[in-house]
Amino acid sequence: MRYLPLAMVLGLVTLLSAPAFAQKPSSDDELHDKVIARLAADREVKGGGIDVEVKDGVVTLRGKIREEKQKVKAERIARKVAGVKQVVNELQAEFGAPGSAKPPK
Repeated sequence: MRYLPLAMVLGLVTLLSAPAFAQKPSSDDELHDKVIARLAADREVKGGGIDVEVKDGVVTLRGKIREEKQKVKAERIARKVAGVKQVVNELQAEFGAPGSAKPPK
């Protein structure tokens, strides 16, 4: 019976501190891994030619992709990763951009 008040206090402390742990900001390494995984998992983007750099929660996407729509989608995917503050999209579309020739099949 004398442990009941102690258990209640510990439970209350745990309950009140849980939101603080749940909203812990992600490290740049964690964000990098999450962005890479999401880009690689997307069928349209495929993540292959995309370099991802993260500094202080700002994600920079670089590299060459095949089509302009992949550039737009890659940025959208990166923005949706929890903890990302900003996305700098420096991707360059090789084909499918306005005025560019389609690759031979």
